[in-house]
Amino acid sequence: MSHNLLRAAGALASAFHAKATTATLRAHLIHVPARLARTARIKLTAHLPANWPWQGAYQDLFEAVHHSPSTP
Repeated sequence: MSHNLLRAAGALASAFHAKATTATLRAHLIHVPARLARTARIKLTAHLPANWPWQGAYQDLFEAVHHSPSTP
């Protein structure tokens, strides 16, 4: 099950990560040098290091997972 969840996370992150190996996904998306913070309204914010090469892919994944579903 963890393999399937990791593959889904890779697909949400970027096209490169959709085809990446499990070790690459772990290195790029799981072992993240970020600091998570909450606001007063319980909104999560990820503070990533400057010039981190996978920042865009991680932010896409973070927003896809933490975004509230749209109402029909």
